[in-house]
Amino acid sequence: MEPLIGQCGAGNGDAKDWVKDSSERTFAVDVIAASKDAAIIVDFWAPWCGPCKTLGPMIEKAVLATKGKVRLVKIDVDQNQQIARQLRIQSIPAVFAFRNGQPVDGFVGGLPESQIKAFVQRLAGAVESPIDQVLAVARQAFDEGALEDAANAYAAV
Repeated sequence: MEPLIGQCGAGNGDAKDWVKDSSERTFAVDVIAASKDAAIIVDFWAPWCGPCKTLGPMIEKAVLATKGKVRLVKIDVDQNQQIARQLRIQSIPAVFAFRNGQPVDGFVGGLPESQIKAFVQRLAGAVESPIDQVLAVARQAFDEGALEDAANAYAAV
């Protein structure tokens, strides 16, 4: 399946800015710094990986549908082994989501397109994540003075 880069240009920036290849040299800018402006999904893949060839286009399609709210950075682990080691990538495909310079979610292996879409929509803010839901409960309990309930909710996160 051909990459979807460049098929969609409306929204915040251009589609070529929403999906890009990265390397050890540009990772800090493409992922860490950029994750302060938008959620960044990092797809760790390799050319010889069959499931990667299926997963990649599904992630691209879902990311492009967010029109820049979520961006995709692709890392070839064969060409960028140091990043893979630093992030302890042991199996591919491996997908991590970054926000504000930190990993916030992820998965390893292939997923059905519906789960990929839900994963990306959650990052785009269209669907609240389970962690965000528990944090909201904890904040509400704290604000109401139910400190033990708040502490239990925060501990669960």
